[in-house]
Amino acid sequence: MPENTINAAETRQPVSIHTQQITDSCLDKDCIEDLRVYLTESSQAALDGATTARARCCELLFADVDVSPLNYKSGYHAVDITFYYRVIGDTILGGTRPTTITGFAVFAKRVVLCGGKNRAKAFSSAEPVTCPDALLESNLPVGIVEVLDPMILSAKVREAASDPGEKELTEVPPAIADCFDEPLVMDEDHKRLYVTVGQFSTVRLERDTQITIPTFEYSAPTKECCDDEECEEDPCELFSRIDFPMRAFFPESRPCEVAETRGDCRCGS
Repeated sequence: MPENTINAAETRQPVSIHTQQITDSCLDKDCIEDLRVYLTESSQAALDGATTARARCCELLFADVDVSPLNYKSGYHAVDITFYYRVIGDTILGGTRPTTITGFAVFAKRVVLCGGKNRAKAFSSAEPVTCPDALLESNLPVGIVEVLDPMILSAKVREAASDPGEKELTEVPPAIADCFDEPLVMDEDHKRLYVTVGQFSTVRLERDTQITIPTFEYSAPTKECCDDEECEEDPCELFSRIDFPMRAFFPESRPCEVAETRGDCRCGS
């Protein structure tokens, strides 16, 4: 038997692994209305002089997730999520060519999930000593959020007069601000762009756990390493394994609805 061959019969035995157990999860379909867009300096100047504006697409930059226990509901935790977006749009002045504008938007929400209780606190040799607050929260479950880039549903422009009920944004995390080529305009003496977006997301809580599973064969690479571009897979061989797209040669039953639901928009284009 070759040296790099593993005897499957020898590996068919229970093994213990460390993994994450999902304690609770949910999915959300959010329609976020009139989301304020804070534009960059040049984009704000373009909007102030424009007759109209439209939003092209919305890109999720980051989601900040914070988990905290609920004192009034044992075993349940609040998951506070803050979404940070980059919005790409166009301004139009008369019959001139549209000018691309870029801005920042933020949306916060809370969901409540069961995270269970865990009296044991886990520490690792790979982790340094943390601050007291982090030590006290070391037995909290981990919150995970998975999100698709939002779909632009509508956009509108309002004059500088502010809405008394609108909560103004005072600061932007430095790492998020660095995603823009110019400073963002935060003062109120300008026209404002608002967008309504639709967003799909899932939220879950996870805890460390140890389980025993059966094994059948150890996983090992089967592809040989390559250090030359010439040893890439034959493109014709790769193409031969692709199924023929027969459906693409026939009309779609409801093409207009399909095109609208795809939400195909690329911020980089």
